[in-house]
Amino acid sequence: MAHVIDLFIAEADSEPMQSVTDVQAVANRGLRDDRYFNGTGYYSPYDVCQVTLIAGEAIDEINRESDLDLRAGEHRRNIVTDGIDVHELLKHRFRIGDALLEGTRPRPPCAHVEQVNEQDGVARALKSGRGGICADVVESGQISVGDSITEIEAIDKTGSIIDRLRSKAR
Repeated sequence: MAHVIDLFIAEADSEPMQSVTDVQAVANRGLRDDRYFNGTGYYSPYDVCQVTLIAGEAIDEINRESDLDLRAGEHRRNIVTDGIDVHELLKHRFRIGDALLEGTRPRPPCAHVEQVNEQDGVARALKSGRGGICADVVESGQISVGDSITEIEAIDKTGSIIDRLRSKAR
């Protein structure tokens, strides 16, 4: 079963990621006290991911293949999962703890991740589908280390778009 093995937040751009045991996810905002929730993220307000997820298996693979150790949040992602390829959550709604999230897009690595943690090769190591994804918070709730990732449901937004176009054509 897929579950959360680590949670991280950073209060502002370039601040170290802090490991937490639980966090409040707030609908349409993100994780309370995280840099993007606070509007102080490096890419705020232009490229905001409310929540970022990365597979623990990807971190393990990077650690085995390189001289890097990304276990303490150097990947700059909020939620570390185990037992699921986070890319399978794209275009899906899923529950973690009491919160309902929706996977929105891949989160490729950037040069800023290396500037912040001063480890050469982090951005390169996170490429090849290992950089994780972005998700929006649909319903507020508590997320804790150990929570299962459940109720995974595909989102088909094309139907609602087609319905809107048809209603405008009438």
